[in-house]
Amino acid sequence: MPFLLARLLARLSFLTKWATPMVVIVVVFVTSWPLMALAEPAGSALVQPGNYWWYFVVTAATVGYGDLFPETGLGHAVGAYVIVGGIATLTTVFTKLASMIEQAKGLRMQGAISVTASDHVVVLGYLAGRTERIVGQLHSDGCTVVLCAWDEVGTHPMPEHGIDFVRGDLTEEETLRRAAVPAASTVLVDARDDNEALAIAVTVHHVNPDVHLVVPLRDMERSTLLRRINDNIRCVQWHTPRMITEELTTPGIAEVYADLMTHGGANTYALRLPESLGAVLVERCQIALGRRHGATVLAARTDGGLVVNPPWETELPAGSMLYYVSPRPLTAAQVSDALSGTAPSGRG
Repeated sequence: MPFLLARLLARLSFLTKWATPMVVIVVVFVTSWPLMALAEPAGSALVQPGNYWWYFVVTAATVGYGDLFPETGLGHAVGAYVIVGGIATLTTVFTKLASMIEQAKGLRMQGAISVTASDHVVVLGYLAGRTERIVGQLHSDGCTVVLCAWDEVGTHPMPEHGIDFVRGDLTEEETLRRAAVPAASTVLVDARDDNEALAIAVTVHHVNPDVHLVVPLRDMERSTLLRRINDNIRCVQWHTPRMITEELTTPGIAEVYADLMTHGGANTYALRLPESLGAVLVERCQIALGRRHGATVLAARTDGGLVVNPPWETELPAGSMLYYVSPRPLTAAQVSDALSGTAPSGRG
């Protein structure tokens, strides 16, 4: 009877799948109580209101503590009816739960979800290999990432990374909202070509005009078009994934790199320390060259190898190679003159 009742209720259009097990268990409870009262002897503790609900729950769940039980054969039959009703209800509930979990997993793999994250990084576009590299670097930097790709990417391409995946038209506002772009801190537009990048950037700016927007370009001349949208859009060379991830996590660093590599800006140079100076502290180099020539030591190469951003107390042997950033290259005579005339602070 409980199975037939469940099948009948499942066919009724006004009941949801969650309502079906609820109705089944209520009907079994309502019908089993008077049946048990008729089957059991008068005055039975089992059918008392304070006891029967507990007996019903324990029996329907097939736990069976044995503290309350029917005494007659007819009472045993009613107890079996309760057990079958409980099994039917639990089976329906677990089937529904399994279906919901599978459906949610399917939606996640198909990119049909709406993300609820905030202060995250949204990567718009997917290119096999390249995107994995960028996302892996962002993960190592502790960023929460949402991947949003075109419809042609049929299923989640990176499920092992544990990131949310959204699929759709990247130039549509609805797709970007499902990727939680309005709540994102940073957005990377990694498009298939520069024209597509421009179109996506316009939509991103419309959805979240204050987001830190990074757009890799094949032709950096296109950056002037993006600046017409927003002066704060950061354009990076498409062929430098490492610089892209640095710009995503450190806003403005790409502009620093660009200035260092642009003629007329501050450039990086290398120079071997004159042997006549002997051993020199990095502190002495930083102070003397900074004051005299506006130079900053970036790295030094000694017999022990290259040391980037060396500690000030590091002693550089005579003839070490010095790498520095400066408005102009320095000559050996300029370096020798500056270091010979300056002692490190706090030292005699």
